[in-house]
Amino acid sequence: MKAFHEVRSYSSDIMIWHRSFSNIGFLAHWHEEIELIYIRKGCVTLSIMDYTFTASEGDLMICNSGEIHYCESNGKENILDFIVFDPSLISPIYNDLSFSHPHIHKKVMQSLHLDTPLFKLMSTIDSELKDKKPYYVEIIKSNLREFWFLLKRNIPVDITGKTQYHNRSANLLQFQQLLSHIEEHYAEPINLTYLSDLMNFSTSHFSKLFKKLTGIQPITYINTIRIEKAALKIRNTNLKLTAIAFNCGFNNIRSFNRVFKQITGFTPSEFKNLSDNRLKDMTCFNRRSHKKCFVETEPITIVKQP
Repeated sequence: MKAFHEVRSYSSDIMIWHRSFSNIGFLAHWHEEIELIYIRKGCVTLSIMDYTFTASEGDLMICNSGEIHYCESNGKENILDFIVFDPSLISPIYNDLSFSHPHIHKKVMQSLHLDTPLFKLMSTIDSELKDKKPYYVEIIKSNLREFWFLLKRNIPVDITGKTQYHNRSANLLQFQQLLSHIEEHYAEPINLTYLSDLMNFSTSHFSKLFKKLTGIQPITYINTIRIEKAALKIRNTNLKLTAIAFNCGFNNIRSFNRVFKQITGFTPSEFKNLSDNRLKDMTCFNRRSHKKCFVETEPITIVKQP
């Protein structure tokens, strides 16, 4: 599982995906695809780059390509629909400014009659990907483009200017590269000073920026990456726990056991002995609640909430 830079595989000839989840949140991550999140029921707290807000039933969120985003349910009941698609489905050369705000309220959706084509799009994706009849790719593309350009027609884009847009993109790229660096070097000594120096920031400024974009502190993020890697090794290899701990960046077995328990809710030994039936309904590690979950197979980084 890519904990931050998510790289998705598709089971069809078109790079688009739709799922519904109940009572969930998802970890901070980014991907090249565009992501639409519709609140079918309840409410949820979302963060997309510079914006953190609570969305309610009937609202739509738009996360553009490369934007860092995460979600917290924290006990809220909800049903969320996700549509994730490659920007090339909109245009072979996608170079688009963000919308002025990623949160479109229910009243706006209804007043602009955007909810009906959205429901049609979700239904079309599901049925066409299931049956894969002739021209299913073209039919999905046409429905997606219809809805997307209705959004573009009715929802204003960011008018802050190209200079600010390009500066923001450059800063985002730098941060994405940092997170990819953590993903690749999680087993090596990494601390706050080291990461701050990579970004040419003070430690205090870097910590604030990291928390703002991901919802967690840098060290918590690093440890979670390490525990996610360790969990896969525990379930899929015959390595001893001590070897796994050192291979995943921990200096001693005591700190490994403590952090593993803190993040997953299990000791490494308990996790190793969990039955497959116990794991199959879990989704992934949850950094924010007492209900600890794990999975490897979902194409989007999802976290169940209590």
